Amino acid sequence: MPILQWLDREKTIKQVSKVPYRLLEIDARFSYGDETSRNMLIQGDNLEALKALLPYYASKVKCIYIDPPYNTGSAFEHYDDNLEHSKWLDMMYPRLELLRELLSEDGSIFIQIDDDEHAYLKILLDEIFGRKNFINNIVWKRRGGSANPKNRLNTVTDHVLWYSKTSNYKVNHIFSMNDDITQEYIKKRFVNIDDAGRHFMKSPIQSPNYRPNLIYDYKGYKTPVKGYSISYELMQSWDVEGKLSFPDSKTQNINRKIYLDEYKGQPVSNLWCDIKVINPMSKERSDFDGGQKPEAFIERILTLATNENDLILDSFLGSGTTTAVAHKMNRRWIGIEMGEQAKTHCATRLQKVIDGEQGGISKDVNWQGGGGFRFYNLGESIFDQDGRINKNIKFEHLAAHIWFSETKTPLNQCHKKTENHI
Repeated sequence: MPILQWLDREKTIKQVSKVPYRLLEIDARFSYGDETSRNMLIQGDNLEALKALLPYYASKVKCIYIDPPYNTGSAFEHYDDNLEHSKWLDMMYPRLELLRELLSEDGSIFIQIDDDEHAYLKILLDEIFGRKNFINNIVWKRRGGSANPKNRLNTVTDHVLWYSKTSNYKVNHIFSMNDDITQEYIKKRFVNIDDAGRHFMKSPIQSPNYRPNLIYDYKGYKTPVKGYSISYELMQSWDVEGKLSFPDSKTQNINRKIYLDEYKGQPVSNLWCDIKVINPMSKERSDFDGGQKPEAFIERILTLATNENDLILDSFLGSGTTTAVAHKMNRRWIGIEMGEQAKTHCATRLQKVIDGEQGGISKDVNWQGGGGFRFYNLGESIFDQDGRINKNIKFEHLAAHIWFSETKTPLNQCHKKTENHI
């Protein structure tokens, strides 16, 4: 398999082994809500934080979403987004390695990226997660474009690369009523109106392949040459429910009625044009610069890849959108953010969520508030540079780290006792 070469690659791929295991220490001043909550908001460098999580959460995270710096050459207030290309690869590679270790066997990861680093990131992910575990390249049309820049076309999309850890994953297929394709489809197909004033479209119920067991007469109408696609019993049931469209002539085929008020929409594809970026003047927008990611965008990702009570992780948390949405959707979550915005933006936003704020997806999911989170800082190293044990480390933490170093699996019993105090 092709691999990506860059300056300092050999040094970078060894970086994870040199990152120290550190404790995660609760800061009660910024924790909020239910004190028994297993949700974690961590302030600190995400490379060290991810490694600190391994002894407790390796192979336990169902879904990871990250939106790392894009290396665009612009400068953000909270992120250095002007990294030299090789430095960007140095930053991403070890973090992707740790993220894969944290992912469950039936889990998947979504990574948002723009055109500048998309191709390089794809090769890194093929190497770390395996090319066979690539699921989709989701293209999100996140902005309009009324004018082109000089000498190129306006870029209005982002990419989301979606990988699984293994082939043992499941997609929750969803439908959309809001995109332009679906709306055009509705206009063209739902042109019939029944006696009750309900709009419907006609859908064939003839089998495309010869089905001798489904060749039967129904009320004297033409029997399809290859048979029906449904059983006689289901045909009768649909008839009683008013879901059959009978033609004027017995020489024609019966069709099914699909009512517009029961229509779920078109299956969501890898092209997302129906989720708009939050207007800068919108009340939903976060105070965090660049925080224009709509909650509906994260909701779709979590709906595709998770179920209630699954564990979600975002190690480039930004303004806290991923954790806010996960909380409202009754998922457990871990969020990691460096710098003071972990307190000033993420913690503050999540406090409002727990108090029942009604922005974003709140009304769609009937969010009423509740729950809580524990706020953590990076603490002391478990071992010093010479491998000696830190004398201040408690036995249960030491046991978890030693167990993980020997087995590469969490010590479940220890995990249950210490998950709020790691």
